[in-house]
Amino acid sequence: MATVRRNIRRPVAVPKAPAAREPIPEKALIMSGYGINSEMETKEVLARAGMGADIVHINDLIAGDRSMADYRLLVFPGGFSYGDDTGAGNAYANRVRNNLWDELQEFMDGDNLVLGICNGFQILANLGLVPAFDKTYAREIALMPNRGGRLECRFVTLKPANENLWTKGIERIYCPVSHGEGNLSCSKETLQKIRQKKMVAFTYCREDMSPADGEYPFNPNGSVEDIAGITSANGRVLGMMPHPERAMEFVNLYDWPLLKEQARREGRALPTESLNMQIFRNIVAYFS
Repeated sequence: MATVRRNIRRPVAVPKAPAAREPIPEKALIMSGYGINSEMETKEVLARAGMGADIVHINDLIAGDRSMADYRLLVFPGGFSYGDDTGAGNAYANRVRNNLWDELQEFMDGDNLVLGICNGFQILANLGLVPAFDKTYAREIALMPNRGGRLECRFVTLKPANENLWTKGIERIYCPVSHGEGNLSCSKETLQKIRQKKMVAFTYCREDMSPADGEYPFNPNGSVEDIAGITSANGRVLGMMPHPERAMEFVNLYDWPLLKEQARREGRALPTESLNMQIFRNIVAYFS
């Protein structure tokens, strides 16, 4: 019996398109390490503003257990990293530069944000992430010892010097300082470029919002032109000496009992959070 042969079409394998990469969640990486002490406050204030965060020890990043690429905001919080033994923020900055520099530069090239508060600002300055003119990461500013020669722990009033993504909607903030080296110093040429590019974020001022004019205690450290914080040239990095995360609630303000009584007598509702929250709400708004 003859065998009947049928032409059977075999399915042709179609190559699959590469799976689309999952978008990076809008989450913060809070750097930790020896001597850093403001991680929890930073995580809490971001959570209240609507952003999740992970506290990650620098050793875990160096070991590859965590990656900056999984985050959109990088925060260097306050403290006294490595005891500030070789200069405020210097040892921590060197550890980042010697072990994480390529990863950090890749992070900086993305549409991400970086925040450094107090010791974190000192780390940013040592790394050259501020002012970072033309994306040149060279050390062009320094946070020198306070003019009074002692650690300053007090509340200060700040006002925005320029409107940017960090200062949007802020008229003033009122938060504590806690540092011994916050006296921002730089060359005349660097200061002129910072001014021209409108990179001054916050300045110290008096309670009536008039300039501190270098007068103590309104300017607690002698910082040039009362500068309390600056951004990078591209605006995506902010370094500031005062601690807005340490006064996120109304009752964190040292004069809140007086303010409460004034509000009661005037029939005003008592606020639940401080004006300082707006900085962190601005961060969340940037990504959304």
